[in-house]
Amino acid sequence: MNVSVVIMGVAGCGKSSLGRAVAQALQLPLVEGDDFHSPESRQKMSQGVALTDDDRAGWLDRLSDQLRQNPRGMVLTCSALKKVYRDRLRQAASGLRFAFLQISREDAKARVASRGEAHFFSSNLVDSQFATLEAPTGEPGVLTLDATVPLQQLQAEVAVWMTNKELA
Repeated sequence: MNVSVVIMGVAGCGKSSLGRAVAQALQLPLVEGDDFHSPESRQKMSQGVALTDDDRAGWLDRLSDQLRQNPRGMVLTCSALKKVYRDRLRQAASGLRFAFLQISREDAKARVASRGEAHFFSSNLVDSQFATLEAPTGEPGVLTLDATVPLQQLQAEVAVWMTNKELA
């Protein structure tokens, strides 16, 4: 396929679930962005402390490395909240696409709270994610999706979009 996609959005929007579904449907490797946070960043987030641009710099470097190591395409889950973060990832992979899972603050908070102790991300950080979010509206290679739509429908929309060069 030779095209990679970042499944992006705030915490609780469904990046991991959609990433798994899209990777399986398109037979692409899946890279979970959360797996590449430093131990210090994970600890900060578990304590409800928002990450700074400096905290995210090394993380974005590691994710960019993953994109470069998968030139045949991959699915990456990554919040990619700011345009500068997305541009940094774009530098690592020509034609990189972004599937933006749009969700309300209330729905995101409810989803994150329902994770319980199984996830390191504190539900207190949802507001900071929305404060940081620069929606990718108008950027090239972006598909905006309603995160509350059933997963199977979202997966189908992304798969069609990924295989159609004219929709990028």
